[in-house]
This record gives sequence, C-alpha cells and structure tokens, in this order.
Amino acid sequence: MPSDAIDGHTPRRTFAIISHPDAGKTTLTEKLLLYGGAIHLAGAVRASKARRHATSDWMELEKQRGISITSSVMQFPYAGTRFNLLDTPGHQDFSEDTYRTLTAADCAVMLIDVAKGVETQTRKLFQVCRLRNTPIATFMNKLDRPGRDPFELMTEVEQLLGIRCVPVTWPIGMGPDFKGVYDRDTRSVLLFQRNTDHGESMSQARTIAADDPALEEILGDSLYKAFRDETELVDGAGEPFSAERFEKGEITPVFWGSAMTNFGVEPFLEKFHRFAPPPGPRASSKGLVTPADKQFSAFVFKVQANMDKAHRDRVAFMRVCSGKFTSGMWVRHARLGKEIRLSRPQQFFAQERSAVDEAWPGDVLGVFDPGMFRIGDTLLTGEAFHFDAVPRFSPEHFARLRVKDPSRRKQFLAGLSQLSEEGTVQVFASPGQEQVPILGVVGQLQFEVLVHRLNDEYGVEVILEPLPYQHARWVRGEGANIEALEGKGYGACVQDQDKNLVVLFKSDWSMGVAERDFPKLSFSATALWDHA
Repeated sequence: MPSDAIDGHTPRRTFAIISHPDAGKTTLTEKLLLYGGAIHLAGAVRASKARRHATSDWMELEKQRGISITSSVMQFPYAGTRFNLLDTPGHQDFSEDTYRTLTAADCAVMLIDVAKGVETQTRKLFQVCRLRNTPIATFMNKLDRPGRDPFELMTEVEQLLGIRCVPVTWPIGMGPDFKGVYDRDTRSVLLFQRNTDHGESMSQARTIAADDPALEEILGDSLYKAFRDETELVDGAGEPFSAERFEKGEITPVFWGSAMTNFGVEPFLEKFHRFAPPPGPRASSKGLVTPADKQFSAFVFKVQANMDKAHRDRVAFMRVCSGKFTSGMWVRHARLGKEIRLSRPQQFFAQERSAVDEAWPGDVLGVFDPGMFRIGDTLLTGEAFHFDAVPRFSPEHFARLRVKDPSRRKQFLAGLSQLSEEGTVQVFASPGQEQVPILGVVGQLQFEVLVHRLNDEYGVEVILEPLPYQHARWVRGEGANIEALEGKGYGACVQDQDKNLVVLFKSDWSMGVAERDFPKLSFSATALWDHA
C-alpha cells in the first residue's frame, strides 16, 4: 500500500484537465476513463448525431454545441489508486468555473495541440494554476495529425509559460508517419497499431527495446535516423524527471500522443499515477489543515441546479480535505453556524449517480442542497474554522434581463436565484430597480447558456438588453456608499447578491477618474464568496 494511504483506504489522486478549446480535452478525458476501466467504449465529441455524446458532456446545450461548458466529476481506478478527474469547461467564456474547479484539484494536466502550440486560453489557465502553485503535467496531443517540431513546441512552453519541460516520452514520427512513443525511463519503444474503430477501444501496443536491430526495419531508414538523432539529443541535453521539482512547479513532465487514436494515453496514465501528488494541506483560518487530521472537513467549490431536470434538484459539490466522510453524518455549516445532516451523498459519472457510503481526503462528492450552500462554504466536525475563500471575478459583459410573460415572474426569480448561486452569472441590482436586475458574466456565451437554461429548465422566456459597461469593481473603505458615488458619471452604482457596493464602469478612463477622485477607497476586480 502506498505510503500516502490514510487509515488503510485506497490512495487518492485528484486532478483537472486544462486546455484551449478544441485541443481534445473531452477526448482525453474519455480515453483515461477507458484505460482506467470506467467505460468500455469511448465516444467522440464531433461524432455524428447517430453516435452517443461524450461521456462528460451532459447538458443539452453542450450536446448541441459539442463543447464542454460545465464541470464534470468522474472517478476511475488505476493500479491500486483511485483517481478523481475534474473535467473543466473548455470554452474561455467559462474560465471562472474552471478556476473554482481548480481549487479542488491537487494537480492539473495541460493539454496542447501539437499543430497550434500554446494558445490564449492555455496561457490564462496555466497562470491560474501557478497562482495556486498547482503542479502541471503536459500532454502534447493530436500527433496523428501534422504538427510542429517537438523541440520547437517545448521551447515555446518554456518561453511563454516560464516552466522547464522534461520529456518523459518522445514521439516517433508525426501525422500519417506517427508510429508510437519512446519511453525515456525504460529506453523502450511502444509501437501502436491503428484501430479500425476510430479509437473507441484500447489500442494494442507492442514494446521493443530502443537498441533492438529490428526497430530500424520497422521504422524505415528515414524515420529511424530521425528517432536516433532526436532521442540522443533529448537524453544528452535533457534532464531527468524529479517528482520533487514537479510538485514545486519548477518543471512540467511532457508526454506525447493522440487521444483520438489512443496513442500514448496508456504510457501517460501509467507514469502519471506514480508521480501525481497525493492530497495536500489546505489553508484555513486556523492554519494548515492536513489530510491526516482526524477532524472531518470539506469545502464547496461548485453548486449545480437541475442536474435532474425532472426533479429540479440542486447538488453541492464538495472536496473532502481531512478526516473521514460517512453517509448521513452530521456536520457544522461554518457560515450558517448550525449543524446539518449531509443527506443523499452521491458520486457522479457525468449524468450517472451512485450512493456514497464513505469518502476520504481528495474525494469529491455531491450532496443534496435545499438552498443552504454557497461556493466556498466550509463543512466540518469539531472546532469551527473556514477554508480560504474562493474569489469571484469582475464580469466583462453586462445586460438587463426582462421576463416576457409577467405571469412567469415567480419562476423567473427562482431560476435566476438558483443559477446565480452556481456562480455562472452575477446579479446586480440598482436601488429601486430590483425587479429588473443587471447581469454580469465573464464571457458572452454565458448569456446564451443562461437564456437557454431559463427557458429549458424553468419554462421562462426572457429578453436580454445589453448594457455599455466594461468593468465591475467592488468598492471598499470608509465612505464607500451609493450616495457618495452616484451621479458622478462613472457608470452605475449597484449592489451584488450580498449587498456589497459595486460600480459598473463604462471605460478604463472613467474607472481611473473614480480612483483619483476617491483615493481612500479601493476598487477591487475580485470579491470573495462571503463566509459571514
């Protein structure tokens, strides 16, 4: 049993996958589940309508669009380890949901398209990981298609992201000439056969020593020479992988493959399960909380309404940080200051659910939410404390929302309240105009999702009226009140869901003027999900 197993339970590894849209994240997710034995047939994101949809994409809009816009939680076993895979939204308009999900992960897998290299969203999500010192492994994807030179790609990662690349595997060929990967540890080559089922089942791999004379005949003169030259350079100039440096965020281990055809996926998973970090300590109001602590503690990082639309249910996803969770246990809700029973605990596999009897640090589970949970809430037994808060970010797009049919106003308010508590949209109210709220989102596509879900899940048709604001800033300090700021021409003075003062600025210039006019006030681009 690995040394990080606590009280004899199976070791946990909890990770997220981050990437730019269309880099193949959902496909890699399914292939990890395939090789972990959690599914027996992998679907494809861009499959025809006659084929089933990707396992991790359960919302109807995701199915229509072929993109991931919500986070899914899936578990699978591999080599005596239980993996908790947090599949995050791939679209950049939902990066805030990705950030919140990353707070529950102990490491991340960065997926890069070998034809495109480091893209905008990759850089943004990488920086989010660096802010939390999250260790990052890299999977260079789509080697079954023509792509850029491997050395050029690693140089780009090092220069743009500022992290040292250490190849663990190395590609042999690319595009139609892609033959497999070289394992630097074992000095062996894994040759893959192309499946006729387009990667739905596991690939058959043949292992051969790198110095076996038969390899030259298998690869051909040109490809064999390129393989020898590249691996000599990598082994000579490269550095060995260090788990300690990886966990410190100093290096990123690099793997090569094609998730679509399964090339390189199993070698990645086999190595990853060995060096992925175990659950670590979490910062709290009482100091660091370690997984070995006997006191049970967890925090809520996601609230999702209507996962079962027929029952209008709400599920709060929580990450266990210490102690042991048991079904039906009583815990203290730190923000509300009262004892509650965690009813109907479940673990998820996309839409599929299974009851949970017990859970350990690193596990992610969902509990029925009667409307008492918020993102960032701490749940615990024993001495009260709270984990560090999860931030909310300034929206970049704003609109007023009106309901078409006044008789549906009750359903409209219920739906807007529930969906805003998920964190996808932020609701602001102008004094005296609470019935016509202002909505703010980080990405424009979030408005489309909001309108779709209000109609699909609550039977409410709405009208969005775009507003000319560019920034939301939370105002703090002595004298921070609507009366002092209103009428200055900066923008709109509003309140958020927690009655905090917010100014919606029309431009960078107007925001700069406000900062000069009120030097004793702070105008913050982030706010915390309130513990109080």
